[in-house]
Amino acid sequence: MKRHLAIFLRGAGMGAADAVPGVSGGTIAFITGIYEELIHTIKRFGPSAFVALRQGGVAGLATHLNLRFLLPLLAGIAVSLITVAHLVVWLLDAHPLLLNGFFFGLVAASALVVGRHPMDWRWWHILPLGLGLALAQGLPALMPLINGLGNPALVLVVGGAIAISAMLLPGVSGSFLLLSMGLYDVVMQGIRGFDVPLLALFALGCLIGLFSFSRLLSWLLSRHHTATLQLLVGFIVGSLPVLWPWRELTRYQLGSEGQVIPLDHRYLSPWDFAAVTGDSAQLWGVTALAVVGMLLVLMIARIGDTPNDMTGAPTSRADKENRSDV
Repeated sequence: MKRHLAIFLRGAGMGAADAVPGVSGGTIAFITGIYEELIHTIKRFGPSAFVALRQGGVAGLATHLNLRFLLPLLAGIAVSLITVAHLVVWLLDAHPLLLNGFFFGLVAASALVVGRHPMDWRWWHILPLGLGLALAQGLPALMPLINGLGNPALVLVVGGAIAISAMLLPGVSGSFLLLSMGLYDVVMQGIRGFDVPLLALFALGCLIGLFSFSRLLSWLLSRHHTATLQLLVGFIVGSLPVLWPWRELTRYQLGSEGQVIPLDHRYLSPWDFAAVTGDSAQLWGVTALAVVGMLLVLMIARIGDTPNDMTGAPTSRADKENRSDV
């Protein structure tokens, strides 16, 4: 029961993070020590599940799919999206500087914690680290091209596949990519209004992205573990500019429904931000919440179940079986 509650709370954190453009639920999974187990569990949804059902029945299928882990995690995500995520969206509108300050501190500390070099680290692992940094910076600029597909249904499917794949990556925000594609407001309104046709198209894209990208990540983690971890750290570090509280929108475009799609920002000091925008920089409040975010991550790192939790190494029996099954 204690483990189930812990997984549920991690899921709630993932759901809340995914509601904020610039933060990834994958980051929360990574810093709370469940990232690899999550990837390898998702990967098991496929042809092997039918074999497990035929050989072991429902009990065998439940073990194969690691439902003791997955169900409380999904419950936490669902409850968060219904409750906490709405609060987070409100805070994003009402107090964006404070919210970004908190998540900036959280993600910055995460990069420090998970970036610790493992025993088999080599100098060439700088290359995947740099690649992660470059991709985290470059992906949002490519997202407006998705609207060039023309067909709104196809845009929703492709957008769902990209967003869910990004949510599996720590440091890459699926919400921010949706915002860059001009789909964030569309999807959020669909959730609030329970627009079944829209949500069905988006869910189809999510399923396609989920099952294909999880297999790629599972293979990379199993065959090139340290290099993949360094790539993921690069994604986390590369996401920090998106969360910098004091910035000015310098380039944007309008989506199909008139929503503003941010393309580029100018990053400012708190004092320049106040002078340029005429708004308070809320320096003390932002700094305090950034420190709270950092301390939260460090506390999670200190009280993790095992020393390997914060590096993404598998710790559960089911996760070890998943890695050997790749």
